[in-house]
Amino acid sequence: MTVALELPFDLFEATRLKPDEIKRELAVHLFRQGKLSFGKARELAGMNVWAFMHLLGLEGVPIHYDVAEYQEDLKTLRELKRL
Repeated sequence: MTVALELPFDLFEATRLKPDEIKRELAVHLFRQGKLSFGKARELAGMNVWAFMHLLGLEGVPIHYDVAEYQEDLKTLRELKRL
């Protein structure tokens, strides 16, 4: 299930970012704040594990990946395998 988020067009003009770049910025911010797990932030960013880890490194965001997040990622992978 997904939810569409409407953003004013002038936001993209002001930031000079494309929609996928806005999603990555949001994913990094929410991960940094501890509001999203690594796996969920990576999904929001639309990136694979290594690319998202690289992005976090470029942004200076430490990776805090614990057992619960690992288990959440395994659950997501199992669900994706069923699709």
